[in-house]
Amino acid sequence: MTDREWEMARVFIGIGANIAPEANIRRALTLLGERVQLVALSTFYRTPALEREGQPPFLNGVVAVETAIAPAALKQEVLRGIEEALGRQRTADKYAPRPIDLDIAVYDQQVIATADLTIPDPEITRRPFLAIPLCELAPDLVLPDSGRRVCEVAAALDASAMEPLPEFTRELREQLLPAPANQPTE
Repeated sequence: MTDREWEMARVFIGIGANIAPEANIRRALTLLGERVQLVALSTFYRTPALEREGQPPFLNGVVAVETAIAPAALKQEVLRGIEEALGRQRTADKYAPRPIDLDIAVYDQQVIATADLTIPDPEITRRPFLAIPLCELAPDLVLPDSGRRVCEVAAALDASAMEPLPEFTRELREQLLPAPANQPTE
């Protein structure tokens, strides 16, 4: 097994955008589907931008995929490649507006802590727009680093600023997923 190829894994990827978010999320998922198997999409939510007043709101959700691409290669080659293709420019300001943000939230039961990659994403325990969609897709998921159930984490977070977008979610599922019967219901 090389650093680029692993056994088939279930991976959950957080998706967010606040520059032309609907178009960029749709395009990012299309590009992602060319490299991995899209399995399920969570409900997408409109959420306020973090730490910045006056920025446009974000659209956030989670996609479940299956892939044999190793975690580091998935992040650096696939996700960063999609971000660059859609015009993302990383700066020192981690709260800057962005056309797309793609992050590995969970990669099977892997626990990875390197300078370039942390899995599970520590933001799961702090960000309802990551924990709640993850709970929707994998209600029995136990976070491998802490042993906590993702739905317990989600229930403890304040979701009052999250606005569900059922129509956008439905459109994405119909356009991008092969088996809509496997999708969560709203």
